[in-house]
Amino acid sequence: MHYSNLPSMIFQPFSNKTAIVTGSGNGIGYAIAEHLIREGANVIVNDVNPKAAAQAALKLNKATDAKLAHAYPGDAGDVDFIRKMVDFAAEIPNSRLEMVVANAGLTEFGDFFEFTPESFEKVVNLNLRGTFFLAQAAAAKMKEQGSGGNIVLIGSNVGARAYNNLAAYGMSKAGISMLAKQLTLPLGPLGISINCVSPGATLTERTMEEEPDYAGIWAMLNPNGKVGKPEDVAATVGFLLRPVSRHITGQTLLVDGGWTSYAPSPDFFDKVREGMPKMGQTEGPEIKETEPDEEPNDRSQPEATLNGIKVVA
Repeated sequence: MHYSNLPSMIFQPFSNKTAIVTGSGNGIGYAIAEHLIREGANVIVNDVNPKAAAQAALKLNKATDAKLAHAYPGDAGDVDFIRKMVDFAAEIPNSRLEMVVANAGLTEFGDFFEFTPESFEKVVNLNLRGTFFLAQAAAAKMKEQGSGGNIVLIGSNVGARAYNNLAAYGMSKAGISMLAKQLTLPLGPLGISINCVSPGATLTERTMEEEPDYAGIWAMLNPNGKVGKPEDVAATVGFLLRPVSRHITGQTLLVDGGWTSYAPSPDFFDKVREGMPKMGQTEGPEIKETEPDEEPNDRSQPEATLNGIKVVA
């Protein structure tokens, strides 16, 4: 569920401000775009699929009774495209580019020993290269404007904790979290804050297609008993883009229902079931019954001395 049925807020902290949200044709990116539009921002709706970007922008404008969504399709991992998109965003009339959300990313599962260079390049080019150069181009524009700004990078809970068959993806997301820390040094003096939001398992169109009981599985795994929703991530991003969060920078905020603090991954239970012996097939150690006249504990026991006191193990 998105915000479509909610009334527009009277207070709009992002009026006359422009935000770029990559990968916003659907899912988490779409929810972020909608959240920002409802708070008054012009939003550049980016998706690699031109149809998805156009449909998302049209849907957003209808849902919010505004014309604040601007479709700009293209590959968010292509540096030339990124620079053109930033220039386009900076030219929106009566608005200033002050917010960027590097949301576009690629998840590629694969066994570590069989992962190909081609798959590795796809993951790294979009997740790391695209994020890095979007932050660079947007920060350069903010520096030129002299108005400061806010950048939010979208990481993942898999960047904070290992997950089977996601070595390249997890590495890329951990790198994004570190990038947010590194860029506090050049961007802080310019009045630009940068943070990372790392979602956990989130119920989107894609995840529901991959696993029909996605919500049920993750509600069981997460300590808070719930699966994440795109609005949870959108609200967190919106907070970090607001002026009230101006003293928060270089941080990674996990939005995962507590999963990284405690819970196992979905394949944990499969491993447990596979490793459990079937009923009736266990062979325990032989237990010898003690005769009544025997004294099983009547034997010498190891002793040690601790600070002059005799201790029996």
